[in-house]
Amino acid sequence: MAVETSATGAAIEGHQVHGQDIPWLLRHWADNRPEHPALVWEPGGGAEGRTWTYADLLTDTHRVAAGLVARGVGRGDKVLVHADNCPEMVVAWLACATVGAVAVTTNTRATPSEIAYFAAQTGSTTAVTQPKFTAAIAESGAELRWVAVIGADGTDGDTFPFADLYGEAADWTGRPIEPLLPFGIMFTSGTTSRPKGVVHTHANAVWASRSGPRSIDLGADDRYLIYLPFFHVNAQSWSFFSVLGVGATAVLMPKWSTSRFWDVVVQYGITHISLMPFAMGTLASPDRPESKLRVGVFGQVSAALDKMLGVKVYAAYGMTETVIHAITGKPSEYLPAKSMGRPAPGYEFTIVDKDTGLPCAPGEPGELWLRGERGVQLFLEYYGNAEATEKAFDGDWFKTGDMVVLGEGGNVFYRERDKDLLKVGGENVSAREVEDVVATVPGVGSVQVVGKSHDFLDEVVVAFVIPSPTAPDEAELEKAILELCRTRLSDFKVPRAVYFVDGFPLGTLDKVLKKNLREMADARPAV
Repeated sequence: MAVETSATGAAIEGHQVHGQDIPWLLRHWADNRPEHPALVWEPGGGAEGRTWTYADLLTDTHRVAAGLVARGVGRGDKVLVHADNCPEMVVAWLACATVGAVAVTTNTRATPSEIAYFAAQTGSTTAVTQPKFTAAIAESGAELRWVAVIGADGTDGDTFPFADLYGEAADWTGRPIEPLLPFGIMFTSGTTSRPKGVVHTHANAVWASRSGPRSIDLGADDRYLIYLPFFHVNAQSWSFFSVLGVGATAVLMPKWSTSRFWDVVVQYGITHISLMPFAMGTLASPDRPESKLRVGVFGQVSAALDKMLGVKVYAAYGMTETVIHAITGKPSEYLPAKSMGRPAPGYEFTIVDKDTGLPCAPGEPGELWLRGERGVQLFLEYYGNAEATEKAFDGDWFKTGDMVVLGEGGNVFYRERDKDLLKVGGENVSAREVEDVVATVPGVGSVQVVGKSHDFLDEVVVAFVIPSPTAPDEAELEKAILELCRTRLSDFKVPRAVYFVDGFPLGTLDKVLKKNLREMADARPAV
């Protein structure tokens, strides 16, 4: 239960993470497992990889920390880190945390105008990037004192090679431990509004390192493959901080590679991965080799996936604002299919009716609210956006925006984000329910359902469909879809139109951007 008085609350927060921050985590394992591999870089493409032990990683982090200080970066300063996966990015991120600065890790798909927004919103004054992004950063017009470029070999004004940041490790003399000091800002995907900068503290990182390994049974000799972008919470908290929590090993790839996946898994003895839909076909291949891979971290319990993919699927629900898995489920717990699991220790939850603000009864869909200490279990704030921060909370409850149902045995079942709960003439329509029906029609490869604006009903249901290779012609397929929907769904849930497309607009981690689909639907003729 949250403590009401701020002084007492701060004291309790301090006790939970007393004497611990990111530099402490690195030192702890450098002292206790100095020769154990901490970070393995596997670039592929014939390029040479490298392994950092915990002692190596601490040394390189201190070297870059010394370089940052020498170039005027200190406690509270914001450093824009705009790079694809690479070891230098990880070291720069850790070095910022070491000196007490804040690494602003940004999506490398961002346009120059978006980069300008990220830099201005956070007050970033320096940057670390790669050669392929220097033009976009320059075009953004962001006011940066200097830009360190990974892999560059020459200096151009205030732009210089990242290698020049390496100083002498001994020159870094340390700083006092401040668990609640911010260390990182990650921007939300912006699917429903302009991106918000989620602030994580050192205490958040320590919490993730403590809670994450327990949720996914990660041990000291395990190896977690990171192929997701490091500007995302999955790579940072779910993966890397879980590794740091037990002194395990992180194996870093530039990005997902279907052709190289199994070679990397076998060569490095990978035991854990984060599962994404685009990876499942590779895992399900009948030609998959023998390996040590045993855990796939995914959004819900699925014994069918366990069998199909040849790994144990650990359910884990979380978001950037929850730092780490807030709801979890292990195969050993024998939870019902499609369950998200139950709240992880340290998190409280409730399910709230968005219209009445009252708790929902079991089986009744509502918005998932989570409670924990801000800056420990939950993010600290949206940087520079007090209005968004206030709107995200009701007292000390964080409103996730995700719709769920409480089932038997305390299991939580996902329904959808509240923006996907359509209002058709005053009736609630679940986009997921309609999608589940349409997906069963032969010839439908993939489907996304959204609301299209309507003068009388507020909005009506429409479906975007990617036909499968064996689909009949569009007119015949549309007829089949609508006939089945009329059979299986109430009339107000039946799509008013079916739009055939070659693909869906995608954001970070191939998340479908439903906001874009709604805009596409509204641009079509009235229905």
